[in-house]
Amino acid sequence: MIKHNFHIPVMGIGFTIDTPLKVSHLGIDSVISLVDDILIEKLRKMYCEKFELSYQEISDKLEDFRAKRITSYLNLINDAAHKKFADLINSAHSTGKEIKEYVALLPNASQLKEEFEKLTSNEFNAAEIKKWLKENLTMGSVDVNIMTKVDKDNFIKNDKLSTEYNDAHAALRGYACSKLNSSVILSAGMNPRLYSYLENFDDFFPDENGNIKKKIVLKVSDYRSALIQGKFLAKKGIWVSEFRIESGLNCGGHAFATDGYLMGPIMAQFRDNKQAYIDEIHVILISALSSKGREVPKQNLSLKITAQGGVGTAEEHQFLLDHYKVDSVGWGTPFLLVPEATTVDKVTLDKLVVAKEEDLYLSDISPLGIPFHNLRGNTKDLEKFKNIDKNRPGSSCPKKFVALNKDYSDKGLCTASRQYQHIKIKELDELGLSEKEYTEKFNKITEKSCTCVGLGTSALLAYGLDTKTEGPGVSICPGPNMAYYSKIMTLKEMVDHIYGRDNVISRTDRPHMFIKELGIYLDYLKNKIEESRESMNKKQEKYLLTFTQNLYEGITYYQELFESLKGTFENEKDGVQAALAQGLKTLEGFKMEIEALSLSEV
Repeated sequence: MIKHNFHIPVMGIGFTIDTPLKVSHLGIDSVISLVDDILIEKLRKMYCEKFELSYQEISDKLEDFRAKRITSYLNLINDAAHKKFADLINSAHSTGKEIKEYVALLPNASQLKEEFEKLTSNEFNAAEIKKWLKENLTMGSVDVNIMTKVDKDNFIKNDKLSTEYNDAHAALRGYACSKLNSSVILSAGMNPRLYSYLENFDDFFPDENGNIKKKIVLKVSDYRSALIQGKFLAKKGIWVSEFRIESGLNCGGHAFATDGYLMGPIMAQFRDNKQAYIDEIHVILISALSSKGREVPKQNLSLKITAQGGVGTAEEHQFLLDHYKVDSVGWGTPFLLVPEATTVDKVTLDKLVVAKEEDLYLSDISPLGIPFHNLRGNTKDLEKFKNIDKNRPGSSCPKKFVALNKDYSDKGLCTASRQYQHIKIKELDELGLSEKEYTEKFNKITEKSCTCVGLGTSALLAYGLDTKTEGPGVSICPGPNMAYYSKIMTLKEMVDHIYGRDNVISRTDRPHMFIKELGIYLDYLKNKIEESRESMNKKQEKYLLTFTQNLYEGITYYQELFESLKGTFENEKDGVQAALAQGLKTLEGFKMEIEALSLSEV
């Protein structure tokens, strides 16, 4: 039966921290970030009080406190979500308002919707309807996200703890020990030690019927990476149940740029190779499970392909489902304007509502050293600038989740921290640079922002909780798509927009998602060329020319695609083709620049 074919991805650290509690009883999948166990513990205390449950603090003095906090919070969310779902089913005895809401949100083509309407068009039989509901309605999955590279070593005083107590390892253990029957989305690239750690937990392995209690989902931006990671895990007896393709640059949060590979060709590669991948990887999986003496599935396991990043209209959504055969489409950024689904404080919400293209930019503020989508004028950045003006740049680093730089300390420092920036500025002072050079390097040091705190604070402010440790500054990381949404929306309005029953975008100048991504990639390439202008070497030249060639192939793919389409994007075709032609001209200019820079170095 067709149920929902969209999901709400993880957003920041706190924006989807309790989203499953808001939407899973309505059959919508969503994702909780496991970065911040301090925030998680504060939310657990709040919900225990709200639901009148006993609460016992899990202090950071306890052994393995991070994993225990995560397990306890996920169990609370699991139980509360199941209770909401049971209450929804039981409401058939009364008004059935919640059930009607559940069904109304489903796509129009849903067989479930059709059956419900038939069932309720006759004389109302509460017992019969309740039986049908129990057999047919399902909860949305309560999924979790772990950024694999945010895996800081931990210490007791000066004694380094074993790897299993690293942040990502502890988060994985916290999830593995929870009651959840769902998926963990592993993002930010491959972490072999963390992937190997999965073998310690039975819930990640399939049974003979192919059921897996806790599934692995890999967020990827190219097929080659997916294949490498899929093989690595299969050799350990672990099956990847879903590849979640995300646009390299047309997304929210951290942006993991590909080498110029665009989203359309990437999705086509996954679509065309899906069955071959299953056949090849399943052989490796069976061999590994047999050698471990574990249960072997009787038949090939299923593989989902999903996609997210920049989708903004019902037509784009349906096209990804139909043309690229994806199983679900992720809608992230627009849901930041849906308080029924996400948790954003009012001040930040108001800033998002009025944000335009120029307010949304790809920044270097992330301490991870990865490009990061940012909202100009967010309160965390304002806090950062005040510290610089007071001649005290950097954050006090109260949480240290990304204290990963070991240039000056074995325990690691965050590049956004006051301690790290003080050392770097002191070194800078001794170089005797010109004022211009000094200012450029000083700004690069102080640009880093305390995102691991800022991305969680919004949830505390939204619920009126104490922010004494964190401070009031909020970081927010919407994708470029935010510019085209200009009002706070209800859940029904947003879902109706996804399925084409409503339109919440009032602007008429929103570019097609593929064209928007192309524009961001061209800007990215332009900046990379600028960075190489002073000293181009052979490695840089090869990278830039490869990037250019991949973009060229992507554009020609789109030209052929839109030429062949019938009955889809008819109102946009001319504009899309014109933008693609202009993209080729821009690219040709970039190629000439790269070759000229290369010759000047000879």
